Amino acid sequence: MPIDASRIDRDVVALAPELTDLAKKIHDHPELRFQEHRACAWLSEAIEKAGVAVERGAGGLPTAFRARIGKGSGPRVAVLAEYDALPEIGHACGHNLIAAGAVGAFLALARQASEIVGSVEIVGTPAEEGGGGKIKLLEAGVFEGLDAAMMFHPFDRDLLTHPTLANTYLDLKFRGTPSHAALAPWEGASALTACLETFRLVDSQRVHFRDGVRVHGYVTNGGQAVNIIPERAACEFSVRAFDVAELERVAAIVSRCARGAALACGVEVDIDVRRGYRDMRNNLALARRFGAHFAGLGRKAREVDPSIGTGSTDMGDVSHAVPSIHPWVAICDEGQTTCHQHAFAECAASARGMEAMLAAAKAMARLARDVLEDDELRAATRAEFEASRGPRP
Repeated sequence: MPIDASRIDRDVVALAPELTDLAKKIHDHPELRFQEHRACAWLSEAIEKAGVAVERGAGGLPTAFRARIGKGSGPRVAVLAEYDALPEIGHACGHNLIAAGAVGAFLALARQASEIVGSVEIVGTPAEEGGGGKIKLLEAGVFEGLDAAMMFHPFDRDLLTHPTLANTYLDLKFRGTPSHAALAPWEGASALTACLETFRLVDSQRVHFRDGVRVHGYVTNGGQAVNIIPERAACEFSVRAFDVAELERVAAIVSRCARGAALACGVEVDIDVRRGYRDMRNNLALARRFGAHFAGLGRKAREVDPSIGTGSTDMGDVSHAVPSIHPWVAICDEGQTTCHQHAFAECAASARGMEAMLAAAKAMARLARDVLEDDELRAATRAEFEASRGPRP
């Protein structure tokens, strides 16, 4: 027998108290990337409580997990959970809702596991906030063989697709010559001056960046004492762009600025480039089907909204390997607040946030059912994915 879609909704409603408690507990105990030990344990325990075995430490990551339901042969679909928080501002990206919503979709389908032809997985993915947990899981083969991967992200509006930026990180370490800042400053060479001059030079180049490029940085080491010409200083930049060619061009500009500042100040600079995330390739066949289910729940989502900015996510890397969606779900009024703000963290624990989480869980579970049972949807999804594939940066 096919999976009963109407029962999915009823089962998510039945799970609502447990899911809400889970989301609030994670919200109240924020953990940074790769340190999400409590969140990982709570999510795993909720799944095990339903009688489903959990693979802890999936892909060799201590705070990752995976569970699977179904017969094992046939189509495979995964629902992804994020649960890391941000420094100082906690769950201001709403990952607590992402995690509990993923569990809700999975457990609703688990109640009909005997009807599943193929398999549904939930994958707990740590360290989205700069750690690239999904990339590590990709490299470990966790996503191999999937027909689709899905998650949702809290926002200030319902949106089926939105581009994200490819990004990379540059760690800049400057080495100068110390001296007494009052007694003999002329004998020193300030690493801090070169560090700060790098920011000014980067700003001078923004007029040459293409639309959508984002370059932002902060000082990670500003010197050793006020009366010492700084021997060491350091900063970190994130470079983002819509495509790999522009990303590489702008990253080279930032590197030139750092070398130029070091040369002008008579100091040395070491430049370490760290891989960031790939751009998000939204699969429209999947996104539109998610949207149809969302509309059936009374939430009419826009397909695109070019008026808003964007960031980066390691879900982008998954989308280059597996047909994927990353819809945005409103937990507040449009324009009220947005990700990485204190007010957004409050919304992530609100009744409206919980309501949005449950709606997303229902729509994802319904979409997972469609991927398993609708041959035409799978064919359209795969054809679109193959047509969009390109070279890795």
